[in-house]
Amino acid sequence: MADVEHVALYAEFTAREGSAQRVEELLAGLVAEVRREPGNLVFDAFRLKDDDDRFFVFEVYRDAAAFDAHIRAPYGEPFNRSLRELIVEDGSQLTFLTRAAEPAQ
Repeated sequence: MADVEHVALYAEFTAREGSAQRVEELLAGLVAEVRREPGNLVFDAFRLKDDDDRFFVFEVYRDAAAFDAHIRAPYGEPFNRSLRELIVEDGSQLTFLTRAAEPAQ
């Protein structure tokens, strides 16, 4: 049986001047919610060390169905609606990843 491929991605966005603290507060609530999702494996939010207004969120889901469930979660749309008011971009800039290598067995 083939291994199920995880869905891995990162989201980036930039807080508007004076909004970084509110963005971090919103993220704290989202982190708590997403980490309770049964198909979520990793959901970690960061601020860039050299630019405190830039945020980076790394996410991994068990499979495509788990990611779809995450997208449909009831707290997602209210979070994104609030976030759009506080960031420079139109929304989170998503980059999907594929595994490049595994250690030899």
